[in-house]
Amino acid sequence: MREAIRQDDVEHLTSDERISGKGGLTRRRTVIAEENEDGELIASLDVDESVCLKGRVISIVGAHQCRVETSDHRIYVCAVRKVLRELAQDSRNTIVAGDVVLFEPLGAEQGMIQRIEPRTSTLSRGTQRNQQLLVVNVDLAVIVIAAVSPHFKPSLIDRFLISCEKGNVTPVICINKCDLVDLRELMPIIGQYANLGYPVLTTSATTGQGIDDLRELIAGNQTVFSGQSGVGKTSLLNSIQSGLGLKTSSVSDDSGKGRHTTRMAILKPLESGGWVVDTPGIRQLRLWDLMREETEGYFVEFRPYVRYCKFPDCLHVHGEQCGIRSAVAAGLISSQRYDSYVKILTDDES
Repeated sequence: MREAIRQDDVEHLTSDERISGKGGLTRRRTVIAEENEDGELIASLDVDESVCLKGRVISIVGAHQCRVETSDHRIYVCAVRKVLRELAQDSRNTIVAGDVVLFEPLGAEQGMIQRIEPRTSTLSRGTQRNQQLLVVNVDLAVIVIAAVSPHFKPSLIDRFLISCEKGNVTPVICINKCDLVDLRELMPIIGQYANLGYPVLTTSATTGQGIDDLRELIAGNQTVFSGQSGVGKTSLLNSIQSGLGLKTSSVSDDSGKGRHTTRMAILKPLESGGWVVDTPGIRQLRLWDLMREETEGYFVEFRPYVRYCKFPDCLHVHGEQCGIRSAVAAGLISSQRYDSYVKILTDDES
């Protein structure tokens, strides 16, 4: 379904993008609205492709500017067209690392982004009112956690797993700094996620443990490394490929939390093909656009036991005759995973 853009959006167009009497934009541009698979109206732009180049956003350099690389490796610093910013509903950032864009060159090194191509995948989190995109168009998300320092947070893993599934990204759990613990201590957590079908790697950027496996896994793929600050994402990338030139820092002794070293998401090409994104560390991950009633569906081990709940609208937190709570009590569902589920329902990010 296509229809003319709402009249409310006309006032946001810049001076060189006036709507004509027939509803089209001058300079051979048209703003249209169409329905996506969920029946929601989304805005898209028809542009004059003959004057545009296609490129990939490799980093954000300002509120409305980014660095774009073309297929022949030319770099342009591009501004984002105002109408695109205005039409980015429910999103804190209009454009993000990994986006494929059409832009109009304005000289040898600058340009204006005219259109953002459809995204194949997203990794995001929620802020107070908006969605914040972390990266888009990736195949894999390596969820890096530390065996020790900063504090191990299984609930953060579970939130990342849900965000990956919602965004069509394949997750990989990577437990780093394994040289600092007895690996046998990690077997319960490794077994828990491996039995649920999630790939789990154990690594150490210091000793080189697991680095070859990780390097092989991401070769030829578009991969994002994400996790808390201080878990060693950047050190892992430097171990995978020397010469990336990424900075690292230690964990704060006072708080036990990581210091932010990576300040923005930056795409880095890999010698083995594909590219990686080192994202800024996060301490919390609020899920975006997740209804309480659908949360259970992202915990795969819940599925066999839901049918034993007495009430079809059971949220598995209170009440009798709950199949999920009975399975937890019987040891059939991990109490740790169940606690993560409850925290998500109650919006507890601890």
